[in-house]
Amino acid sequence: MPPTAKSSRSTPRHPHAAAAAFAAAMAASLVAGCSSSGDGSSDSLSGKQADSAVVVGSNNFAESILIADVYGEALKAKGFKVTYRQSIGSRETTYGLLRNGSLTVLPEYNGALLAYLDAQAAPKTVATTTAAITAKLDPKLTLLDPAPAQDKDSVTLNATAAEKYHLTSGSSIADLKQAAPDLVIGGSPEYQTRHQGLLGLKSVYGLTFKSFSALDAGGPLTQAALRKNTIQAADVFTTDPVITKEKFVVLQDPENLFGFENVVPLVYKSGLSQQGVDALNAVSVKLDTATLLALDTQVQSQNKDPLAVAQAWLKSAGLA
Repeated sequence: MPPTAKSSRSTPRHPHAAAAAFAAAMAASLVAGCSSSGDGSSDSLSGKQADSAVVVGSNNFAESILIADVYGEALKAKGFKVTYRQSIGSRETTYGLLRNGSLTVLPEYNGALLAYLDAQAAPKTVATTTAAITAKLDPKLTLLDPAPAQDKDSVTLNATAAEKYHLTSGSSIADLKQAAPDLVIGGSPEYQTRHQGLLGLKSVYGLTFKSFSALDAGGPLTQAALRKNTIQAADVFTTDPVITKEKFVVLQDPENLFGFENVVPLVYKSGLSQQGVDALNAVSVKLDTATLLALDTQVQSQNKDPLAVAQAWLKSAGLA
C-alpha cells in the first residue's frame, strides 16, 4: 500500500484542537501513572503487568484512546482486572511494549499495521490483509477479528453537491463519473500524484475532475473549502466528526482503492485468556464505521469523556 497521511498513525489523524488537547491531557496523566478509569495498578510502562491485570494501551490520538476505553471496559464487564496506559506515543513505541508484555491489548488499524510491518504489501481483501500481518507479526503477538469499522481516506462531497447530483452515503464513487467534470476536488498536494488519489480515481473509477485544489490532508483547509463550496469533493478521513456536523456525504469505495483500515485488537498472546479474546471479538462484530463516527463525534466535537462514551455504547450494544 502506498504511504499516505494515515499510514503511520504516529500522530493524531484528525487535526482538531479538542483532540489535540485531549491527547496532551492523557499524555500528562500517563506521566503521572494514572489510568483513564481511575482505578487499577499504576506500574511503570517498562514493567510487566501487575497482579495479572490486562493492560490496555493506546497511541497518541483521540480515536485510539476512545477505542482503548471500549476494549478495556468490555473486558471489565467480563470480570477482568484492567489498567490503562493511554496516549503512549507512536507505533514504534507501542509495538515494542506489546512484544515485551508491558501491554496486553492495543487498538490497531490493519492496513496501517501492515504498512509498518511490510511497506511493500498490497493485499486485496481484509482476509489477505490479516494473513499478511500474521506472517510478519512477532510470534508473541496475535491479531484478533477486525471490526467492520474503518478510518480511511475517502471521496467526500459537500451537502450542496450531494443534493445536486442525487448522491447519498449509499452511493459509490463510480456514481460520480458523470458529475466529476463539473467538480473541483481537494486534498493534500500529493493526492494528485498518488494511486490512492487522483491517479486511482481515474484508472479504477474512470473519474476526471474539473480541477484539483491543493490543500491539506483532510484538515481545516479542506473542510473550510468544502463548507464554502470552493471545492465540492475532497479526501476526508471517514470517521472525522466534521462529516456529521456539516452533513458531508462519504461515497462508498467498492473497489477498495483506498485499501483497508479496519479497527482491530492487537494482543500479547499469553496475557489474555480465551474469554478475553471472545469479549474483544464480540466488540468487533458490533463496531461499524457509522458507530465509530458517532462515538468520535461525542468525544471530539461534544467534548464528552471517552470513558463515559465507551461505557454507554457497550451498554447499548449489550456488551456490558
